[in-house]
Amino acid sequence: MIDAHLHVVPPRLPGAGSLHPILNQPAETIAEELRGEMHAAGVTHALAMGQLGAPADDPLGVATTLQIARLVPGLHAIGIADPTRTDADDLKRVADALASGQVRALKAYLGYLHFGPDHAGYVPYFELAARFRMPFIFHTGDTYSPRAKLRYAHPLPVDDVAVDHPNVRFVLAHLGHPWLTDAAEVVYKNVNVWADLSGLAVGDAASFGEEERQEMLLETAAAVSRAFRYSERPNRFLYGSDWPLAPMKEYSAFIQSAIPELFREQVFEENARALFRLGTV
Repeated sequence: MIDAHLHVVPPRLPGAGSLHPILNQPAETIAEELRGEMHAAGVTHALAMGQLGAPADDPLGVATTLQIARLVPGLHAIGIADPTRTDADDLKRVADALASGQVRALKAYLGYLHFGPDHAGYVPYFELAARFRMPFIFHTGDTYSPRAKLRYAHPLPVDDVAVDHPNVRFVLAHLGHPWLTDAAEVVYKNVNVWADLSGLAVGDAASFGEEERQEMLLETAAAVSRAFRYSERPNRFLYGSDWPLAPMKEYSAFIQSAIPELFREQVFEENARALFRLGTV
């Protein structure tokens, strides 16, 4: 199984805090916890987000993520595309980081940052993503910050950049939750758009078994199932947990309940392996 969306460092998003207490712990502690989660869930590869506001010599905010990746077999880094850092020196450092092969994708935090996906500051990153054959991930949907602006996080505007940048492979993180059908339409319409299924329910392991949450979990799983069917693109969906916001073992079972058995191998492994060029185990 491949987990295409998790966190091992505080993302430093405006108003969002660290997301989870474990992310404030030393790298060795995070790595130990993550290795246990991956083993329990049967995850062999995982992709972890970097952080905003890193120093100039770490233009994609992946230095700490890479430090933890050295302690966790199968962990890979995703760099942060900051639309406010686009001068020639910044972009040269980004290109060098991508050329090193240590980064598997780029990520933009729509909503948290008050820029739409078509903002000019993202265009150089799209061009680098195309040049280095890197997927470009957009946060879409609900946020963890009262300072975020949701109109920037709606998945429909990604259709514009998918059309304007056909050589870039875009990913809608969180399937645009709660706008799942809108996100599914963007996937259906554009052959260069994928979606990940992370963060659609959060909480600790016990919360996934709580009786009072079952109605909500069933409703969410049904909405995911409808969006999946609507898109008619089983090869464009990726499993992700959003760990540590959700436990890997319980969350993977939750997503499995929404995906027909015929397509689970694609969603839980094959699609991500091809998109992120992960090779074989």
